[in-house]
Amino acid sequence: MNRFILALCLAASIFTIPSAFGATKEMTIQKKYLIIPIRNGAKKCNLELEVAGKKVRRYGTEIATSADSVDFYAFFTIESYKGKPAIVSAAGATEEGFALIRQSDEIPGADTFYTESLRPQLRFSQKVGWNNDPNGMVYYDGEWHLYFQHNPVGWKWGNMTWGHAVSTDLIHWTQLPDALFPSTMARGACFSGSAIIDTDNTAGFQTGKEKVLIAALTDTGAGEAIAYSNDRGRTFTWYEKNPVVKHSGRDPKIIWYKPGKHWVMAVFDRGNIAFYTSKNLKDWQVQSHLKGYHECPELFELPVDADQNNTRWVVFAGDAKYVVGKFDGKTFTPDHEGKHRVHYGAYYASQTFSNPPDGRRIQIGWARIAMPGMPFNQAFTFPHRLTLRKTADGIRMFATPVKEIEKLYKKKHSAGSADLAPGSPKTGAVSGELFEIRAEFALGQAKAVGLDIGGNRVVYDVAGKKLNGAEMKPVDGKVSMQVIVDRPMIEICGNDGRVYITSGRGKRGNVSAISAFAEGGKARLIGLDIYELNSIWKK
Repeated sequence: MNRFILALCLAASIFTIPSAFGATKEMTIQKKYLIIPIRNGAKKCNLELEVAGKKVRRYGTEIATSADSVDFYAFFTIESYKGKPAIVSAAGATEEGFALIRQSDEIPGADTFYTESLRPQLRFSQKVGWNNDPNGMVYYDGEWHLYFQHNPVGWKWGNMTWGHAVSTDLIHWTQLPDALFPSTMARGACFSGSAIIDTDNTAGFQTGKEKVLIAALTDTGAGEAIAYSNDRGRTFTWYEKNPVVKHSGRDPKIIWYKPGKHWVMAVFDRGNIAFYTSKNLKDWQVQSHLKGYHECPELFELPVDADQNNTRWVVFAGDAKYVVGKFDGKTFTPDHEGKHRVHYGAYYASQTFSNPPDGRRIQIGWARIAMPGMPFNQAFTFPHRLTLRKTADGIRMFATPVKEIEKLYKKKHSAGSADLAPGSPKTGAVSGELFEIRAEFALGQAKAVGLDIGGNRVVYDVAGKKLNGAEMKPVDGKVSMQVIVDRPMIEICGNDGRVYITSGRGKRGNVSAISAFAEGGKARLIGLDIYELNSIWKK
């Protein structure tokens, strides 16, 4: 918070009842969490935590004015500071609200985490607070790491922090303490970036047996910064000579370019993607620019139709548009004019995992879906695999849910082929709110075919060649749909991944029937498989 805003906050307190004040509280760290009462829409004031004379957290928060006004309790994990003296201050908080800030070994409301009415049950979500971009996605020694843009003390965007979760199977996730914090850097907040494993210790940061996990991210107002971890990504040390790249861009994606034996950074820079190279992750040289691209760039190589002798490089940006081409370690050359697209709907700022153990290119995006009334806000997509395939239109990207979804299968319902006529759907009785549905249709004379999932409709418009608004051509007169139904959202994979659509779920709650239908003429249902799914949060 700058001085002007802080002055306004303090001045306003003179006229506010109950009165606000600049409060401090001294303590010795003894417990696991520092608990912070949050009221959405309350006056934003400055919360600081100082440990052993060093400021370790500094956030603009909406602190509740009383226990009765609390929407949810946020928390800082402070157990690593046990035994150390600390000072908490909250300039502008009310006396009653400030009194609610306390140490605890439990988070108030934790007994309802993962059971809330809008809580995603098939993918990771943070316990409390806001999320946006997935960051620092990397695999190391049995763990998939998902770092993410996070406001740990607010339901809305702000206070950009790197949250952290890990998984051993891409399905079941454990949230760990936040990893990187604003105001502990050169200047600003922790904006988006990537992570890699420095297998050969090219940066010289390794101190033990574990390989170093290095995060590259934007230090707003300073440039691109790196931080390194020698404890499997749990804690990080900022490189003392940050920023390693000084410019006005953001969102660095780092990869190892094996033929040149050097690192490459693709980073957004004023409407372009800039490509830098380095041998040691510290000293970078700009090599080229690709004009006309969006933030949050991605750069990766994929085989075409699984042929390892025929590969292409892909540049993928935050707006979910991509280009296929060639990359020589310094310059990207597109194979075609314009950009292509596979993702539609509430999908943005995706990232793929570095260092995957099996070579798969696995992506997660920010699902921009509001969660009103919840202690958390926004969501992530289900992990999906990217492939390149030849089509009648040329080489295109396909996105399909990872095969690990099968771990959640609970009960299967199947229907064989059947003729579909308007007003005569094929209906299967089911029970639940979590499903994976696979259906294939021969279009026949129908004007539309689709699925009705408890009032949520997935519709293919035959004349418009669109699946729920996304352009998709039939293949040999047929279309297929794979639909993942979660508590607050739905993802639709059309024609084996030719389009991937993310949306909120309009009709929520338990579903007792799922129907395949045709409109405006006859069609044929080739097959329908419905899987009732288990929640990832239930043991």
